[in-house]
Amino acid sequence: MIPEIHIEDYNYGLDDSRIAKYPLPERDATKLLHYKKGTVEELRFRDLPDLLEPDTLMVFNDTKVVPARLHFQKESGAHIEIFCLEPVAPSEYNLSFAATESCSWKCVIGNAKKWKNDLLSLYNPASDPLLEELSLKAELLSREGQTGVVRFVWNGSYPFSKVLEQAGTVPIPPYLNRESEELDTQRYQTVYAHIRGSVAAPTAGLHFTEEVLDRLKQKGIEMETVCLHVGAGTFFPVKSSLVSEHPMHREPFVVSRDLIARLARKNGPLLAVGTTSVRTLESLYYIGVSCLEKGAPEDVEQWAPYTREYSYTTQEALEAIVKYLDSKGLKALVAGTRIIIVPGFRFRLVDKLVTNFHQPESTLILLVSAFVNGDWRTIYDFALKNDFRFLSYGDSSLLERE
Repeated sequence: MIPEIHIEDYNYGLDDSRIAKYPLPERDATKLLHYKKGTVEELRFRDLPDLLEPDTLMVFNDTKVVPARLHFQKESGAHIEIFCLEPVAPSEYNLSFAATESCSWKCVIGNAKKWKNDLLSLYNPASDPLLEELSLKAELLSREGQTGVVRFVWNGSYPFSKVLEQAGTVPIPPYLNRESEELDTQRYQTVYAHIRGSVAAPTAGLHFTEEVLDRLKQKGIEMETVCLHVGAGTFFPVKSSLVSEHPMHREPFVVSRDLIARLARKNGPLLAVGTTSVRTLESLYYIGVSCLEKGAPEDVEQWAPYTREYSYTTQEALEAIVKYLDSKGLKALVAGTRIIIVPGFRFRLVDKLVTNFHQPESTLILLVSAFVNGDWRTIYDFALKNDFRFLSYGDSSLLERE
């Protein structure tokens, strides 16, 4: 049964002054709120290794943010901003990034009403010679509201990844109310970012430094990665009062066969770094169910966890995915998820969560509430009273589930 949840019940007062507009000079100097069994304490993020048991398995999202925001200009002088969301042709990220001369992407289009069917030229006010050589153009193939499919064409043999590096800017969150700057290129990216494809950073990972990762290794804590490419939907507000009317966007993810097999036999606690890692890991159960019942994995739909009872154990579901992958000679599961995690959700894999402080009335607040059995206000009241910094560049928390 789909839960009846009113988003107004997940509001809190967040003054603009509490939103961290810039990161601290040192990544691991941020505050860390530790929540366990209803109690809250304040530490520093660099204290994280001291709070974890040696048999903990940590899972990180190693997606890499791409400079996906491009600025074009019409012959009339009007500016059009194009925000690349996901590749259309070629449809695979790695193939699209490797494409030369042309490719097509689904995009969010700023100032969309002013763009009909004319070919746009890249905005290049400084007459950068490399950008002039690229001669990047944009053609609108189709439109749906504020989004559309855009075909990019350019000169030379440069791959599209190089085109974005030269012509694009880092798509920092709109609530920062500023243009992206040089420091965002490095700091709006985790130190372990590896696979290009996100248009937003998995921000819980921004606090990790090589020193913190080394201390975790020295303690014997094991670390694995998944890859979920974060879409622009992470910034989309919940506009309807009833959460059941809010459509979740699809996000693609990849999990290795070996990690799934390992999760099926795990003994110690599983710590997910970030809500994207949680959504990926918890989606595995429902993909395992589709393998058991339909013989193959299917994308996880938004309300799948709530619309029926599931009798399979987590181990059975995960082993079914491994069996399927082995039968096809595959080394990894490639799938997608629209899963929404709200109060009433049954967590089947994740025991602990590292996450930042999220916007009021957001799906991520709902996820946090579900994780701490409804006690989210204890956490947020403490953070507000103790001058924690909020949102992407803000402070962090370690939440432990009962």
